[in-house]
Amino acid sequence: MVKGFLDKLLNPQARLDEEEYIDLDLAQYEDIMDEEPAALYVKIAELTGVNDLPEVKKEVYNGNIVILDVALVKNDKISMDRTVKELKQVVADVRGDIAMAEHDTVIITPANVKVDRKKLVRKY
Repeated sequence: MVKGFLDKLLNPQARLDEEEYIDLDLAQYEDIMDEEPAALYVKIAELTGVNDLPEVKKEVYNGNIVILDVALVKNDKISMDRTVKELKQVVADVRGDIAMAEHDTVIITPANVKVDRKKLVRKY
């Protein structure tokens, strides 16, 4: 078994047979996730305007991490300034962290969670 695996790994010409693919049934894992509550969640959100801010802020106040897509408001200076101001206030309230990741994504964390600004993968 290991020899076959190594042969395929070292030989780029080797092809996997159809029988060797594993079909993952994620439903069984989703059921487990629904049964076991977590201490905190990572929430994904898209900001379409300042009216979405209360929901985002609520999640951070509840102790969750929010990954926020700000692409739709990024070019509206007034909306973006208000968004940043309000999110910084939330972060100050909960002693969390906020960081821009990429061009359109903001990460907001609750207390005891900090965003490491160093990338894991080294640039060559």
